[in-house]
Amino acid sequence: MPRNAPRRARPRHYLTCEPRHFAVEYAINPWMVPGTAADTALARAQWAELMRTYERYGHTVDTVPPAPGLPDMVFAANAAVTLDGLVLGSRFHAPQRRPEAAEYARWFAAAGWTVRRAGAVCEGEGDFVPVAGMLLAGHGFRTTRTAHARAQEFFGVPVVSLRLVDPRFYHLDVALFALDDDTVAYWPGAFSPGSRAVLRRLFPGALLADEADALAFGLNSVSDGRHVFLAPRATGLAAQLAARGYVPVPVDLSELHKAGGGIKCCTQEIRPARVPATTPVPTPTAQLPTAQLPTAPGRTIQEATP
Repeated sequence: MPRNAPRRARPRHYLTCEPRHFAVEYAINPWMVPGTAADTALARAQWAELMRTYERYGHTVDTVPPAPGLPDMVFAANAAVTLDGLVLGSRFHAPQRRPEAAEYARWFAAAGWTVRRAGAVCEGEGDFVPVAGMLLAGHGFRTTRTAHARAQEFFGVPVVSLRLVDPRFYHLDVALFALDDDTVAYWPGAFSPGSRAVLRRLFPGALLADEADALAFGLNSVSDGRHVFLAPRATGLAAQLAARGYVPVPVDLSELHKAGGGIKCCTQEIRPARVPATTPVPTPTAQLPTAQLPTAPGRTIQEATP
């Protein structure tokens, strides 16, 4: 497909959590300064606008009830990664966030999904990006290489480890995001030289952001294959996206930036089991309720094995 050709959107299913208890109470990344005044009402209003925007563009949104005492629970992407009907839960690096994993695991179990515990420090879609039939996996600050190996064994897809070297980009999802099923956008300065070389080899047509747009949380974006939901201040990135046939959709989550998160941090994608290629796919006449979406069998939570 030519770089500026029109793109095709695919309906997605997102899991989120309202920032009802949002605050900046501790520092676990360079963006967080304890004592920073956080406007919880504004954070909730911005988050609600993101939810309305997703639904306006045809996506399904589910929410996990927020728990008191967990101010970062709004960052749903960190709590798990799903792929082909399988769910790998998280084990957070920071003790303050570890109780979040159980809250999300309960939601998945109640919805009929089997959750595999990570067994190693693993921060979900914060450090795992499914794209091009593989999992790009970040390490260096949060998720461990051991978790990468376990994810490969669990999901049965290649895992490509990428080393993050700039503490401002402590998760992969603030330095890189999938544009569609085949390529990515990223800021090279967030990665080690070897990891940059790997990305160039895997994605020669990738969109390269500059540092200013990366620092504006432009790469903490969500794409449905055509529409890219991104931070309004990432204007250079928006122009590049439009030139390639994508449709930038600015959504302001600036209040949540105080804790080091943005649009993607607030958005976990639920990826159901794929329909076999030999099975005819009926033309949908209406959007299925969430409860009717394909789910993995069982309601158990299992321990991972190396």
